[in-house]
Amino acid sequence: MPLQPVILSGGSGTRLWPLSREAYPKQFLPLTSQHTMLQETVRRLDGLEGEHPHQAIGLLDPIVVCNEAHRFLVAEQFRLLGRRPAEIILEPKGRNTAPALTLAALAATREGLDPVLLVMPADHTIRHEAAFRTAVADAYLIASEGAVVTFGIVPSKPETGYGYIRQGAPHGHPGLSGPAYRLAGFVEKPDVATAENYLRSGGYLWNSGIFVFRASRWLGLIEHFRPDIARSAALAFAGAQRDGDFCRLNVEQFIACPSDSIDYAVMEPLASAPTALDCPAVVAPLDVGWSDVGAWSALWEVREQDAAGNVLDGDAFVHDARNNLLIAQHRMLAAIGVEDLIVVETPDAVLVATKSSAQDVKAVTQFLQGQQRNEYRHHQRVHRPWGSYEAIGHGSRYQVKRLIVQPGESLSLQMHHHRAEHWIIVSGTARVTCDDRTFLLTENQSTYIPVGSSHRLENPGTIPLELIEVQSGGYLGEDDIVRFEDRYNRDAREPH
Repeated sequence: MPLQPVILSGGSGTRLWPLSREAYPKQFLPLTSQHTMLQETVRRLDGLEGEHPHQAIGLLDPIVVCNEAHRFLVAEQFRLLGRRPAEIILEPKGRNTAPALTLAALAATREGLDPVLLVMPADHTIRHEAAFRTAVADAYLIASEGAVVTFGIVPSKPETGYGYIRQGAPHGHPGLSGPAYRLAGFVEKPDVATAENYLRSGGYLWNSGIFVFRASRWLGLIEHFRPDIARSAALAFAGAQRDGDFCRLNVEQFIACPSDSIDYAVMEPLASAPTALDCPAVVAPLDVGWSDVGAWSALWEVREQDAAGNVLDGDAFVHDARNNLLIAQHRMLAAIGVEDLIVVETPDAVLVATKSSAQDVKAVTQFLQGQQRNEYRHHQRVHRPWGSYEAIGHGSRYQVKRLIVQPGESLSLQMHHHRAEHWIIVSGTARVTCDDRTFLLTENQSTYIPVGSSHRLENPGTIPLELIEVQSGGYLGEDDIVRFEDRYNRDAREPH
């Protein structure tokens, strides 16, 4: 029976603003290593096939469920790893983790298979990966016999930001490398006193959001506890269409699906009645250096610190400073005589906060969202399936952008009603289509695209194409676009 990884990549990661933005959330950022958090989640299972002495495990390519707006980011992250996912399922609107997992289970059983699912969020970090793989192999043994397994993190402090799992009697099973317990129940995020009691008792674990069970088991449980979710997800999946590497759901059916989490929809009611359903519910303790990196203070904890407890990333300098997190992306950052601070500098925003107030970053994102500010949704550098662009200047009736077009990629054949464009090639080779002409441009050459002209920009070369685009006109919004052809199958609402 194969093991099917399921990676849930629907989070917005706003608590790590300004590095994480709605259009480019934390799972796509290299926060703890040279790889992004999504890439680390994929790589974490490397070597699992030979991990357990009593069971051979066949590992399948991952199924990823993500927001439709992030589909090209997910595909690019896999491409950079030299991997391919089994499926990228696109959610037209977020409906929480229970519908997302139901879609993945339907995909996993589509060809008549019934694999064991390993369900993982895309934005967690695990320091001791070999120990994690051993725990997964143990959970696979239990789940392959019909049980539902969740991982509980051995707590290191009285944390009030996590929900907890209460472990029951030991779950005996031959051949396990570590302990497992009956799942006695879930408890909500506690206050400090309650969390301290949990830590002293030793019978409580942090809720990791990582699960292992057979695909058919999940489909049966969601049908039992939430038939409305099961029905809507099944209809949305049945009406899905293939679009290259992507699975596009029936939009109307999925938007009608109720929103709920795996815990609330299934795990909590299951913990109250596992015997009645003949479905053992098991919790396996994990002590593997886990973090959900849910706030800047959590990132400070998992990153390497200097002798004074400072984490420095980028062009940062400290003097007589202790226990700070300093991230400099765009310019030199210096901190003197301070402690327990978070300072994050990006090209378009700076965050300064104490570590104790790290959870309050959401107040900034709520303000930006309410004001419809671009700093909530995008970085100054905006990623597109063909590459990226970055605004470098603007004024009345003009703006200037730096575009990078990756080798072999192209922008859509398009037209603008209100703006003209001037393109100056900095490096690489451009193939330009303007109305009925197609021609090549190289370094230091330029061209002019008049208002109303149909045009396309392509990179036929083997190195990135870099150019400066000067837009001029009465309206310069990204929605001034009529798209005629697009290799990425984007609709008219999506810019560039």
